[in-house]
Amino acid sequence: MTTSQPALQPSLAQPLAPARGRARLWKTGLLAATTWAAFGLLTWQWPNHVVGFSDWAYTNELGIAALVVAAFIALVAILGNTGSHPATRNAPQRAVAALHVAGPWLVAVPVVLAAWEFLTAKTATLPTPFFAPPQALIEVYIDDWKRLGDSVINTLRLLAFGVAWGGVVGFLIGVSIGWSRRIGYWVHPVLRVLGPLPSTALLPLTFYFFPSSYSAAVFLIALATAFPVAVLTWSGVASVNKSYYDVARTLGASGWFLVLRVAIPAALPQVFVGLFMGLGASFSVLVTAEMMGVKSGLGWYLTWAQGWASYVNMYAALIVMALLFSGVITLLFVVRDRALSWQKGTVKW
Repeated sequence: MTTSQPALQPSLAQPLAPARGRARLWKTGLLAATTWAAFGLLTWQWPNHVVGFSDWAYTNELGIAALVVAAFIALVAILGNTGSHPATRNAPQRAVAALHVAGPWLVAVPVVLAAWEFLTAKTATLPTPFFAPPQALIEVYIDDWKRLGDSVINTLRLLAFGVAWGGVVGFLIGVSIGWSRRIGYWVHPVLRVLGPLPSTALLPLTFYFFPSSYSAAVFLIALATAFPVAVLTWSGVASVNKSYYDVARTLGASGWFLVLRVAIPAALPQVFVGLFMGLGASFSVLVTAEMMGVKSGLGWYLTWAQGWASYVNMYAALIVMALLFSGVITLLFVVRDRALSWQKGTVKW
């Protein structure tokens, strides 16, 4: 005779499932809020070490802004919820998730800013005018935004012209060398000899042969961009699998079809790598050319600020330049990911 045992209650047999959508405390966010609050109080409440006859402007505003950031991060840390699964998150939850990913940086940035503030505005350990506190950059962006904005626009225009010409010419040269042995016989040696030559070494010749310093700068930027684009395009075209051509010829493809529809699409990954390398080379040439003769641009702005010993303006221009050039490369990778979605993730930025 068997006796049946009473079934266990579901509440006792299974552990309680966590409530979905319940906000979990974000400890890194609380640490970030604390560091931002400490930086804000340091900036706002600690008196500045006055140098000369003037104090640093926008000190109180910077401290209050840091406290506002600290309050926002603390609110997110307490109430924020990233959702159960990335596919089910709405826009606010995706923003909170992005903040969670950037958590260590949200801690590191105020620590660096606080050290910067302490060594400059509060103790003057780093001497002026060579070093300035963070609020001095705010003053430059507010008071000199027009000149700095004009320099950014002119730099982008010069960069666009030079990179466009260099990219097109380098692409055509690379396709020609990779496709035709006869063209490669004559162009390849010239490319090997003149290509590695730094474009800035040709500054005296360009200023003599070109009618204006602007056109000379465009040529130098184009030259710096064309060499890596040509080499990588040539490598991409030359490394296309020969069976692709055989299949296309079997289907009746002409020579132009083989170039335009087989060789170039297969070489596009290498072309974008060449553009990435060309952009890196063009940035240095751009700044050097603007320092030498162009009447406006970020390179000119750096020279102007150095001439007036305004190192704060120079630092502000360097930050704008870093963000601008990084944004240009990011835009290139966005275009690349859309054009080559099948190869997305091979080269990351």
